[in-house]
Amino acid sequence: MKLKSYLVIAFIISVVSIIGFSLISLFISDRKIIHFDRIIINSVQGLETTDLTNVMKFFTFIGSAPFVIVLSLFLLFFLYKVLHHRLELILFVAAITGSAILNGILKNFFQRVRPDFHRLIEIEGYSFPSGHAMNAFTVYGIISFLLWRHITSSLGRWILIFVSVVMILAIGISRIYLGVHYPSDILGGYFASGFWLTTAILSFQYYQEKRYNRNKKQEKEIA
Repeated sequence: MKLKSYLVIAFIISVVSIIGFSLISLFISDRKIIHFDRIIINSVQGLETTDLTNVMKFFTFIGSAPFVIVLSLFLLFFLYKVLHHRLELILFVAAITGSAILNGILKNFFQRVRPDFHRLIEIEGYSFPSGHAMNAFTVYGIISFLLWRHITSSLGRWILIFVSVVMILAIGISRIYLGVHYPSDILGGYFASGFWLTTAILSFQYYQEKRYNRNKKQEKEIA
């Protein structure tokens, strides 16, 4: 795919992400989204069982910062030793750390208090946007991007996307189920991460394209 195609796709995703995040943040400021949040929370928490609670605690754990750090270290080793990536390591680290920094900035800017309707776990800190949602979207999004070209079969690629989507959604839903986030926090996290991840990947692809063209030009000059 040419750089122009990446620019078009990235622009569309970025615009959708910015519009989505902006709308949610405006609704939160006007408190117009509380009714929507309560309906979703009641529906999700209405499914509560002991077994489902354990499952949701598992998903919320694998979306936590400590697990993401351990997973990231493993993936860095895999990318470097097995797939022999070099520049991709910079993209991976930039995407993960940038997402965490952006989440901290946004949380402190909006300072939204967490819901207190029916909590199954206790946690402190601000609510919007969800750090777990941003972690999940960024980690599994960047994994899908980096592994895509190493999977040659259509079935394998579909499985990669399916697993990534399931993990992203499951981690987000677990936060609603456990009562520590509003659904709008989760959506806001997805949109914020979508914008950041798109920007990081686009910058990487732009650099790769320029680097490739520069090397080609040097080869022609030498020849």
